[in-house]
Amino acid sequence: MNIDKRIADDLAANGVSFVTTVPCKQLAGVIEEIDQRDDIFHIPSNKEDEGMGLCAGAWMGGKRPAIIMQNTAIGVTINTLATLIQYYRMPLPMLISYRGELREPVACQVEMAVHTKALLGQLNIPTYHFHWQRDVEEFDNILKYTFMCNKPVAILTDANFWGGYGDQ
Repeated sequence: MNIDKRIADDLAANGVSFVTTVPCKQLAGVIEEIDQRDDIFHIPSNKEDEGMGLCAGAWMGGKRPAIIMQNTAIGVTINTLATLIQYYRMPLPMLISYRGELREPVACQVEMAVHTKALLGQLNIPTYHFHWQRDVEEFDNILKYTFMCNKPVAILTDANFWGGYGDQ
């Protein structure tokens, strides 16, 4: 199974036509897949909160948006999530690489991993954790749930989901 294509196909099948991304090594394959598609408008963002602003604009313009980002920026998105996305009840699937878990080679990634789930929980954002590639089977239902309830939803995807750190 090509996990990158599966994710892009599920986004398109659920009407997601606008995706913004912030670069991350683990997400490079899915970002490339989305960038090559004609049915999804892809615009890279410099920062995660900027990307959420772009998604809000897309939503107000009648598009179904999604953001693909890394968990280390959750801290800088709290204000945007609470005062824009949640306040105006915008559905926003957030596909998030979950750096800092077991076997993480970059020590500074661990600190934000410790806080990621607690911050999302404090904001009452439904959160799912994909550890195995078979977990992608839930992605379609998560997207349907996101647009049904008009809420941001976090899908954390750890290194194991993306195939490890290259030594596995």
